[in-house]
Amino acid sequence: MENSDKSPGTALARGAALIGNFARSLPETPGVYRMLDAAGGVLYVGKARALRRRVTSYTQTEKLPIRLQRMVAETADMVFVHTHTEVEALLLESNLIKKLKPRFNVLLRDDKSFPYILITRDHDFPLLTKHRGAHNRKGDYFGPFASVVSVNHTVAILQRAFMLRNCADTVFANRSRPCLQYHIKRCTAPCVGLVSQQDYAGQVRLAHDFLSGKSREVQDSFVQQMQQASAVQNYEEAAKFRDRIRALTLIQSSQDVNVEGLGDADVVGLWRENGRSCVMVFFFRGGQNFGNRAYFPRHNAEEPDEALLGAFLAQFYENKPAPREILLSHPVEEAALLEQALNEKNAGRFKVRLAVPEKGQKKRLVELVVRNAREALEREALQLAGTGKLLEGVAALFDLDETPQRIEVYDNSHIAGTNMVGAMIVAGPEGFRKNAYRKFNIREAAAADDYGMMREVMQRRFAKAMEEGRGPETEGWPDVLLIDGGQGQFNAVHAALEDMGIAGSLTLVSIAKGPDRNAGREKFFMAGRPMFQLPVDDPVLHYLQRLRDEAHRFAIGSHRARRSKQIAISPLDDVPGIGAKRKKALLLHFGSAQEVARAGVQDLRQVEGISDAVAEKIYHYFHDNL
Repeated sequence: MENSDKSPGTALARGAALIGNFARSLPETPGVYRMLDAAGGVLYVGKARALRRRVTSYTQTEKLPIRLQRMVAETADMVFVHTHTEVEALLLESNLIKKLKPRFNVLLRDDKSFPYILITRDHDFPLLTKHRGAHNRKGDYFGPFASVVSVNHTVAILQRAFMLRNCADTVFANRSRPCLQYHIKRCTAPCVGLVSQQDYAGQVRLAHDFLSGKSREVQDSFVQQMQQASAVQNYEEAAKFRDRIRALTLIQSSQDVNVEGLGDADVVGLWRENGRSCVMVFFFRGGQNFGNRAYFPRHNAEEPDEALLGAFLAQFYENKPAPREILLSHPVEEAALLEQALNEKNAGRFKVRLAVPEKGQKKRLVELVVRNAREALEREALQLAGTGKLLEGVAALFDLDETPQRIEVYDNSHIAGTNMVGAMIVAGPEGFRKNAYRKFNIREAAAADDYGMMREVMQRRFAKAMEEGRGPETEGWPDVLLIDGGQGQFNAVHAALEDMGIAGSLTLVSIAKGPDRNAGREKFFMAGRPMFQLPVDDPVLHYLQRLRDEAHRFAIGSHRARRSKQIAISPLDDVPGIGAKRKKALLLHFGSAQEVARAGVQDLRQVEGISDAVAEKIYHYFHDNL
């Protein structure tokens, strides 16, 4: 006979009673609550103006939708954080949702930081560059741009139009002659004094004005200067301004969606169909369209539009600045509170306003964004349908009981045993989960030991997960491990998994390239089966190749990034008392850091700016550390 404690009704009543016990001790003050399951996993994060009242509402189970009844039935514990205001609670809630990813919340996926254009303000000759990440460096940030492609395209054209430097400060400090950028008219070579600081500041001001929305004024200025040069028959100078005008026109012509009078704004449109949704965001800055991006948040089909869009916005702006105006396709839940939270984050620089346009150009723009959201959701549905069939093929090929929900693919990269990196990529029904990718800087394996590298990666990936209670049967545990390699790599990984006692909790497969590394002749290795191959035209083979190639791409990229970072390090960077000017003088005099290290005290004294004391310090730094 089935245990009555396992029945849904009993579990629901038990969960409601537990929540009621917590509610009785809570104050009627703002705060954030977390519902936890029996294993300590976070089921749900919520915020409340009055904690006791909000938490008590979960005990009235007959009024809850099925989704929340399931959540209450699984609740085994609760955690509370008290805040001073409801706005603080909202900000903390969105932060915790993004960090903990509770399965009963609306979750914003693929929330990568956006690229910006940065004009620095910590150097006499500011740098124009692409920037992604925290805005820690002093300067002016323009964006966000919807993609790296669009920001790279814009930066390249801005260099043609305004001729600002794009080199790192360390490179700038060590130049002795103009680089290629000067010769192809992309820079005015401030590094070697071919432009004064005042004239360069004028170039920076024009670029700043253009990115701030004053494109018409900047273009008119170039036209006037071109005409003046032409009037005095200085046709070479006139041609330079003509080319710069063409560059600016190229940027403006690529802004295919523009609305007159729209300054800094994000336009957000929601479309829902068959239990799924797409939120499309168009970015406008300085009246210019900086592109758009589609999001497919994870949520329950019962979630109302106003709650879904409100949760999306709270998470979306949690790690990025909001513009002055956010135009929406639907009203959002607690709009006034959300506005207040965004304005607090904005620290009073300007007022952020949420609006649902009802007429005019802005209304038509929102309708355009919603139409784009609908089309993006249709494309996503087609892609998911195709991926679903391929995953069914993977399940059949590898004798899985169910269609895999999480496939982890591993690869290593190094050059002659240096800068060794292991990489993990993740794929599932929704495609590649790039926010779950991981890289492992190899610490213990011997140089060029591919098997040792794989063993170390497995140990670090799974031992830590087991320690934190994220073992088999928990969310985030893989169904399939796909290893880029042959029988040797398979054996190394299988042994590592057996040592940890988890070999039976997942399916391990290795995929090796065929003879002469021919794509299409891959060999597959699994426990208990002889090596096998698939027909060259098999769609499942093509899917597994795509997974392997993505892991290879990520591993190579991680290795190159690590190698580039090491290459950029100069032995002179760690010498006490040696700044950019002295380093430049030393490198110009000796030709390389290695020659500086070999130099005697007398030789070092010959360099301009190097005193006797500094020469002694440099000499002893290199020779005392041998």
